[in-house]
Amino acid sequence: MSLERDIILALKQVYDPEIPVNIYDLGLIYELRVDEEHNVYIQMTLTAPNCPMADYVVAQVKEAVEDVPGVVSATIDLVFDPVWDKSRMSEEALVELGLDVD
Repeated sequence: MSLERDIILALKQVYDPEIPVNIYDLGLIYELRVDEEHNVYIQMTLTAPNCPMADYVVAQVKEAVEDVPGVVSATIDLVFDPVWDKSRMSEEALVELGLDVD
């Protein structure tokens, strides 16, 4: 379980290029799996499907995860279904952006 925690901490170091909040608290990570060999699978999205920085963000996520000690490899699957919306954001992200916390 600590490897998953370390991966989440690494993901919190990757920021959306347009919003000053990390991708994990933005709710852009839909799925995170670590297999027995320490290969990581991440299903993620972006705040907008036409983001011009998509390749950069995916590369940043892959690099951040593969830099975690113990991780063998990372596969990043970029999806747009379901579509991201602010309901996926953490309370901390909502507060950071000055949005209403429901």
